[in-house]
Parts: sequence; C-alpha cells; structure tokens
Amino acid sequence: MTPGWPEMTRSFGRIGLLSFGGPAAQIALMHHELVEERGWLDEDTFLRGLGFCTLLPGPEAMQLATYAGWRLRGTAGGLLAGLLFVLPGALVMVALSALYLGYGRLPLVEAAFLGIKAAALAIVAGALWKLRAKALKGPLALAIATSAFVALFFFAVPFWIVLGSALVLGFAVPSGKAGSMPPPAQAGTLRTIVTWLAIWWLPLLTVLWLAPGSVPAQAGLFFSWLATVSFGGAYAVLAALAQTAVETNGWLRPDQMVDGLGLAETTPGPLILVTLFTGWLGGAQVSVGTAIATALVTLWATFTPCFLWIFAGAPHLERLTANPRLRGALDMVSAAVAGVIANLSVWFAVHILFTDVRNSSPPVPLPGSLDGRALMLALLAFVWLLVLKRGLPETLALAALAGAALFLFV
Repeated sequence: MTPGWPEMTRSFGRIGLLSFGGPAAQIALMHHELVEERGWLDEDTFLRGLGFCTLLPGPEAMQLATYAGWRLRGTAGGLLAGLLFVLPGALVMVALSALYLGYGRLPLVEAAFLGIKAAALAIVAGALWKLRAKALKGPLALAIATSAFVALFFFAVPFWIVLGSALVLGFAVPSGKAGSMPPPAQAGTLRTIVTWLAIWWLPLLTVLWLAPGSVPAQAGLFFSWLATVSFGGAYAVLAALAQTAVETNGWLRPDQMVDGLGLAETTPGPLILVTLFTGWLGGAQVSVGTAIATALVTLWATFTPCFLWIFAGAPHLERLTANPRLRGALDMVSAAVAGVIANLSVWFAVHILFTDVRNSSPPVPLPGSLDGRALMLALLAFVWLLVLKRGLPETLALAALAGAALFLFV
C-alpha cells in the first residue's frame, strides 16, 4: 500500500509532534503508527530497518523515520519523514534556548515537562511489552537481548562492542533458508553519495570561507565530525559534546550543559537536539544573529548526514538480507536492540523517578530521593494510556496539565 502525500504528512507530522521520551518511546510510537494502525510496513520490514539504523552513526529513531518514509515513497518520502521528525523538536529547542538565556529556568514549564517525561515511561512500558514477542523469536534471541541489557546497564560495555558481538554471532547462526534474491538495487549509489556529500558540505564550506574561525564555522566542523562518529546514540557522545562545548570552546558552563540535556529530554525529537542548545548559547555570546546562524549550522551538520547514510544504504538492505548469514546477523542485532531499548528505558525511568542518582554502572538512586510527583504522574499516564486505552496526544496533554497543576497547587 502506497499512502498519498497528505496521509504521509499527517502521519509523520503526528510522529514528529508526539516523539517525546527518547528513542525507546519514539520507536514505539512509529511502530504503533506505521505497523499497527496504518499497516504501511510489515513487522519484518520495520524490525529489519530498526536493526539497520541502529548500526549507523546518528540518532536511530530519526533515521528509522527516514527509512520508513523512503520505503513508502522513495527519496522524497524519506526527506518528508525525516524532516517532520526533526523540525518540531528543533523549533521547540531553539525557543526554549532563547527563553532559558533570557529568563533562566522556568519552573512552571519544567513542571509541565515533568508530566510529559512521566507519560513517556508509560509509552516505553507498552513498547517493551509488544517488542518482547516480535523481536525475541526463540531462546537465542532472548539470551542476546538479556546479555545486551546486562552488559550495557550493569557493566557499561561500549555500545559498539555489544552490537558487534551480536553481528558476529548472527553471521555464525544463519537465519532460515536463502530467500529469493531481490533485483539489484537501482544503479546510482555513488551518485547518491556524491550528491549528499555536496548537499552536506557546500553550505558549510561557504560558512568556513565567509567567516573562518567564527562560532558558526567551529560548529559546522565539530558537529559534522560528531555526526560521523556518534555510534550508540546521543548518550554515547555526550562526553565528547560536553568536553568540546564547555571546556574547549567555552560556549556554556557545566551547569548549563546539564540544563540543556534536561530540555532536550523533554522536547519532541531526538535527544541529540541538545546540540542546538549548545550552539545557540555559544553563538549568543557574540549576538542574537550569530546565535541564529550557529543554530542553523548545527542543525544542518547534525542531521544532513543521516539522509546520506539512509539513501545510500537502504536500497541494498533487502538484497543483503536475502542471504541467510546476513539475515541472521541482522536478526541478532534486532534482538540486541531490544536489550539496548530496555537499557535506555530503565536508565530513563531511574532518572525521572528519582531526584538524586549516583552516576555509576548501574545508576543507583540514593535513598529518600524518590520523586512522589513523578511517580504519581507516571501512574496516571500508565492507567490513562495502557489501561483505559486512550490516545497518545490526550495522554501527553493530560500529563503536562497534571504536572503544572501539581506545581501550582501542591
């Protein structure tokens, strides 16, 4: 089924506006919208795309949206889906960055976002429950997922080692029989790579030529490098981001970096939108115009490479996975991804429900730091969404209003 452009715009626009709660909740939202509700993608295609996107540098949820759009309507569909996933959160992040710089923390807004974060816990819980039966097919897949969770959560094993081990094991354990080989991908992969390298770098080279050494020029180079090496999602590259933005470039203070991460966790879109916050504050040290220019360069350098990875690699995915060993490798990666999502979910839950968490592996909440408001909001969202089966927009709106009400009246 090929959806029309108005349907595509409504569906991916909805995903972009409601994509709170980090990659686990965002992947759950896309699965609900694209597989369960609309039937535009089947289960295997969705999971295969998820495994593929997880192996790429950059935000996997944004790349999964781009892949889904590409599957439905080609390059134009991928562009539409990817942009609609990123732009709502980017606009919110820029607005919040400007307000933060002008007014500091806004307690009422923080309280409303606490409700949204608590609601994201319910979204993630529902996603994990559904994912257990769909991605964990057989005892080996369950063992891989469990091992991935334990390695990441309890021992802080690097993300690339976890996925690399699953990939190697998958090669050793072929999945099923050889399938019918799809026709070769359309010619033009090299042309696609060259085109998207030009789209990515020509604007940045122009900035470097017109304003060498400026904050936007520094941002273009740094965030392009970060987009190329950011395997494992935003959490895996936060240390490099903080070190460069705080210590090397002096764009913001350590406490402001923490505040920016908090804002990124409560806005729609990928967590890596925290780069916009750092770019805005760095540019604002010069002028508002420089802040706007730096934010635009940061957005471009962070997300344009994602389109390159998808449009160059996705056309070959079907053909590659017709091979039993390659399909087995991707199946094991999909199983490991379930463990990765479980790790992100538990990490997210611990940091939402407790106000004081020891930074260790695993993260340990300190006694007495349970946030009663967050727990109440999470239970409210859980009942509203998973027990009463109400919709996501309604649940998020209710949780935000409840969070604001607790701040004002309790």
